[in-house]
Amino acid sequence: MAYIKATAILPEKLLLEIQKYVQGETLYIPKTEKVHKKWGSRSGTRKLIDNRNKAIKEAFKNGQSIEQLAKEYFLSIETIKKIVYTK
Repeated sequence: MAYIKATAILPEKLLLEIQKYVQGETLYIPKTEKVHKKWGSRSGTRKLIDNRNKAIKEAFKNGQSIEQLAKEYFLSIETIKKIVYTK
């Protein structure tokens, strides 16, 4: 993450207001909700995991055991339980 000098981008009045609360510290300013993307949405990983979980739930519905699914997907039994028992 690259740091940007506040004096280079913030209006002086705003900088003075911020300095009332913090000075000489690193300050993280989060993105707004509509700009923030959920984990894995950019790389496609979220979609892959969602599809995998859907397949696990379907296989469980069709009679495959939790132990079989854990071996097939290289996941722990507890992880498979979380997947199949959540909505």
